[in-house]
Amino acid sequence: MSAKGCVTHNDCGRHGHWWEELPFRRFLQILLAFLLIVLFVILVIFLALHPHKPRFYLQNATVSELNVSDGFLTSNLQFTVVSRNPNDRIGVIYDSLSTYASYLNQQITAEFTLPPFYQDHNDISVLAPILYGNSVPLAPVVCENLNYERLKGSLSLSLRMEGRIRWKVGTWRSGHYHLNVNCEAILWLSNNGIGGQVPLQPGTRCQVEV
Repeated sequence: MSAKGCVTHNDCGRHGHWWEELPFRRFLQILLAFLLIVLFVILVIFLALHPHKPRFYLQNATVSELNVSDGFLTSNLQFTVVSRNPNDRIGVIYDSLSTYASYLNQQITAEFTLPPFYQDHNDISVLAPILYGNSVPLAPVVCENLNYERLKGSLSLSLRMEGRIRWKVGTWRSGHYHLNVNCEAILWLSNNGIGGQVPLQPGTRCQVEV
């Protein structure tokens, strides 16, 4: 009799546990299936739209100051850059974008941070950062090459841009993507190292990585 009571007691206990778990398991299964469907739809839409990375073009540059003294560089540069969103149905959100000038892979100006902005599909934005370098110490090889190019009347600089962007389709927004832009420019200088506004080859396209 006690054995039957024990079996009955255990069996009832298992039934109670089973009734408590079943609704929770069904809820988790439904929630997981819903999330998978949503992620699949987002992936299909994203692949169907096939977003293209934004394009950047360097239009011109202005050299207001470029002085080297005892291995230190002081400069005042301004660049005009055109950014274009080539997508027909996808917008680009620029959450952050900073830029600086470099020479032989050495940063020679302080970073200039552009305000966040949104770029609609097939939209164009004009960026005009002003870059300053105040007594920036140069590596010996950088200083030597910089003085040599100045004597020749030209200077090869790189305008670097780094930031974080997101894609926007309707009300949906993607996660963040890192943006790297590299624009190569040849500046023609006068004898005093100041070139004023320097027109560049039309459509000088920058390298872009997302």
